[in-house]
Amino acid sequence: MQTRFKPFSYSKEKGFTLIEIMVVVIILGILAAIIVPRVVDRPEQARIVKAKQDILAIQDALDLYKLDNGFYPTNEQGLQALVIKPTLSPVPQNSKDGAYLPRLPLDPWGKPYFYSNPGVHNSSGIDIFTYGPKGQTQGDNQSIIGNWNAGS
Repeated sequence: MQTRFKPFSYSKEKGFTLIEIMVVVIILGILAAIIVPRVVDRPEQARIVKAKQDILAIQDALDLYKLDNGFYPTNEQGLQALVIKPTLSPVPQNSKDGAYLPRLPLDPWGKPYFYSNPGVHNSSGIDIFTYGPKGQTQGDNQSIIGNWNAGS
């Protein structure tokens, strides 16, 4: 049995009209105007969350240091005392190299975290902070992320 193929026929409507395409482009433009600003802001929010997590991890390491040695590192010893046993006085007796942190993290903007003992913001007596996305020279009190506000 032979099958007959119908010849291909063209219909009068061959595609979309210019108005239909323009309507779709306008709708996509409106959606992009709504969605893009929300998506673009996310990386900065993620950096702030990372900084808060780093600060809380450093705070935990400092609490372990104090538990082992009876005191927090001095300003001169700094956060480096969590990585390398300090040689400056007071020398901790129960501290070991790398026992608290394998290395000191940098904040998400590539700067080191700051440490202050005694601190003025935190009830534990020490402050750990970063100046945030604006940096130290342009930072204001709103952009500072510290252990006194990292939990919020």
